[in-house]
Amino acid sequence: MVADRIAGAPISWGVCEVPNWGYQMPAERVLADMRSLGLTATEFGPDGFLPDSPEEKAAVLRSYGLRGVGGFLPVVLHDPGHDPLPEVDVFVEACLAADAGVVVLAAITGLDGYDVRPTLDESQWKTLLGNLDRIADHVAGRGLLAVIHPHMGTMVENAADVQRVLDGSHIGLCVDTGHLVAAGADPVAITLANPSRVKHVHLKDVDAAKAARVVAGEISFSDAVADGMWTVLGEGSVDVRAMINSLENAGYQGWYVLEQDLMLKDGEPGGEGPIADVRRCLAFVEDALA
Repeated sequence: MVADRIAGAPISWGVCEVPNWGYQMPAERVLADMRSLGLTATEFGPDGFLPDSPEEKAAVLRSYGLRGVGGFLPVVLHDPGHDPLPEVDVFVEACLAADAGVVVLAAITGLDGYDVRPTLDESQWKTLLGNLDRIADHVAGRGLLAVIHPHMGTMVENAADVQRVLDGSHIGLCVDTGHLVAAGADPVAITLANPSRVKHVHLKDVDAAKAARVVAGEISFSDAVADGMWTVLGEGSVDVRAMINSLENAGYQGWYVLEQDLMLKDGEPGGEGPIADVRRCLAFVEDALA
């Protein structure tokens, strides 16, 4: 069933791990909205959105008729003095309790937010790649899947970074269509060249002109998000339909996670709120998969 492969994400309701991101909508509203759209699964969202206890996290999702997909885990991977496995194991326990299967790693800088991105030296890259394989193998040993998520403002961001991961590790990819296009990469080309490595998908669309200003250093990532850099699927610069077609033709059987990263700067939204845009994104994906 097509519906069983489409999941929601709290970030589409403005719920984010970045400090001072904006108004954080309560889980009760977000999960009720997801269920009213007919979604049957969601990524977990950041720490604090759902209860910390794996069992309580799973129970809350079940109470709304939702299952967990897994979710986004920002972790430092390039520092030889930092072991990411304890953080990963905490997340794995939550996944196991909620019947969720995917640990979506982001190779964060260690700084708050995504506005500053240092350059790694060869030693740091070696550490990062080694950690990716170590985590992938460790997570697989517990019956789950770990993937790396290219993300603006992290250590794996653009096409060159992705290629370095593909060449230097065996971890699978979470292809995020919006973040890759925003960083100047082509997610369709990456998928066609590496279909066996694509294990998880975040569907996102982007205003490429606004993203180009972030890459050029003219505006911060957070300011661009607040200015509407991420758009409803099919209304930005990403050929989302071609992406879905490429994946389906390659035999992809994983999740399509709907993400329109949102920043609610003015508090509780009026009217329908974010659900209106998510409804349009969902209709676009259902049509593309029909």
